[in-house]
Formats: sequence, structure tokens, C-alpha cells
Amino acid sequence: MQKRILGKSGLEVSAIGLGCMGMSFSYGPPADKQEMISLIRSAVERGVTFFDTAEVYGPYTNEELLGEALAPLRDRVVIATKFGFDLSPKADPRGMQGAPALDSRPEHIKQVAEASLKRLRIDAIDLFYQHRVDPNVPIEEVAGAVKDLIQQGKVKHFGLSEAGAQTIRRAHAVQPVTALQSEYSLWWRRPEEEVLATVEELGIGFVPYSPLGKGFLTGKINESTTFDSNDFRTTLPRFTPEARKANQALVDLLGRIAARKQATPAQIALAWLLAQKPWIVPIPGTRKLERLEENLGAVAVEFTADDLREIDSASSQIEVQGARYPEKLEKLTGR
Repeated sequence: MQKRILGKSGLEVSAIGLGCMGMSFSYGPPADKQEMISLIRSAVERGVTFFDTAEVYGPYTNEELLGEALAPLRDRVVIATKFGFDLSPKADPRGMQGAPALDSRPEHIKQVAEASLKRLRIDAIDLFYQHRVDPNVPIEEVAGAVKDLIQQGKVKHFGLSEAGAQTIRRAHAVQPVTALQSEYSLWWRRPEEEVLATVEELGIGFVPYSPLGKGFLTGKINESTTFDSNDFRTTLPRFTPEARKANQALVDLLGRIAARKQATPAQIALAWLLAQKPWIVPIPGTRKLERLEENLGAVAVEFTADDLREIDSASSQIEVQGARYPEKLEKLTGR
């Protein structure tokens, strides 16, 4: 497995990480715990060193899963988790599907760190992201709280998720930001407008979540696909049957290129991200070993400059239909 360094931080991780949310949360009922422990350990055996979770995934159960799975392999892995939601009983228990209240008060950040350390069974959090920007707490206070945790040895690196360019700059001035995690893929390219140039200038790595369009870019979903009632894609405008039918053109494009490269559409989508910048590290999620192996195969796909121009040109002719989130969730991004 190839390695990459997230920006100028010196944090080295596998070129493709593993997003673990879907094992416990958002994509139908939670998967079998022992099967997921086996899958996580299989990922390490195949060279994956970068694992992504958050306290809100479950809540809490995803961190516990990673803690158990990775305890014997701690010295071989980088574990990223997140803070920033109010998960108290008075808050919305449905996690991000219900857009729970934000809470990035410094005292809360420190409480979350202590609890996450216990669930993850680790002495220090490798990468601690603010999950969503909290407009009620100045980002300088957030960065300062994480800086304190870093000085105490409880956190190693600071990250932001779905933050806007100005917020990134303000945070970075207080405590250097190692990575920005935001959605980025061939069907969500908004980071290209301002954010990618900002993180490049500041020497910050970029971690695309949903690099396979929440499964759509794999070619395994079409307009007639049905989702479990617990699957949060049922709430997303981009996943209505009409939108899926319209967006099939993008999957067809990936399929044509995949056939030429003797790869799969998922591998083309991931390889395209890897080809954008050397400090981009996508974190596709999966519950299946064969999908994990397929995703990791993307590092072997090579594009020429002509290939990349062709993908850009062809994809720019396709207008993706449907918002990526309902309005109340979209409001939490880009701040």
C-alpha cells in the first residue's frame, strides 16, 4: 500500500483510509460486530493505516468497535475521531440525520476527548476533527482547546470537517490544522472552488469522505434500488429515484473509463481523487471484504494527463441532479 503525508504535518497514512461510520450507523441496521472487527483487522493486514470514526456514529458504538478491533494493532494505525455535537439526552438521538445541536465549547471538547480515549482504548487521539463548525463558538476558542489537548499529550493532530476557507485560516493561525475532511468526489466538486487552494497554501492535507458518492459511483445503485428504512440515503435529495436516473450518466462515464483501464467504476472514482493532489487521502467505507479489496486496488490505476482532461471534460457536461443534503444539514457545512 502506498503512503501519503497529510500536508506539511508529517502525519503519514495509507493512500486510502477506511471510513467506519457505515459499520454502525446511517446505512441500515448496524453490521455484525465480530464481522466488522475481522474486516477492520483485514484492512490493516492489507496495508490500511488510517481509520475514521466519530463519537456521533452510533452514537458511541463505532468508536467502541474501533477500540476493540485495533487494540492489538495500535502501533500500526492512525485513528481519527471527531467532536462537536451535543449528544446529551435532551439532544436529537438520531445523530446527523436529525441535525443535532452543535457544541464545540472548549469544556465540552475536553470532555469528548476523555470519553473518546476510553472508548478507543488509546492514550492519544491521532487526529481530532471538529465535526461541524459551531457558529456559537469562535473557531479560535476551538483551536485553543485542541491546542491544550495536544500540549497535554491527549491529541496529536487537529482537523476540521466541512469548514469554509476563512474558518480554516483562523483556526490554523491558533493551532496548525493537519487535515480538512469534507465531501469530495466526481459528483461533489465544490471544494475545488476555494477550499483546495486554501489548504494547499497552508500545507493542510485533505481527506475526502463519501469519495464514492455514498455508494452511487460504484455502479451498484440505480433508480429502482430500494434502501432500508434506517438508511439515511432515503432522506437525501440526490437519492430520489428521479435524481438517480438523471445522475446515471456520471456512472456510465466511469464505467466507460473503467472498461478501458481494466478497473471498476469505484476504482476509477478513487483513482481520480488520488490523481488530484499528493496530499489527498480518500476514506471510502464498506462492510464487505471484497469491496475493501476493490477500493484498495484503486492505488494501482494510473491516469495520464490526457485521461484526466478527458474525465474533466466529460464530467463537466453532466449536471448532477439533487442537493447532497436536506437544507438543515447543508446549513452545517461551508461555514
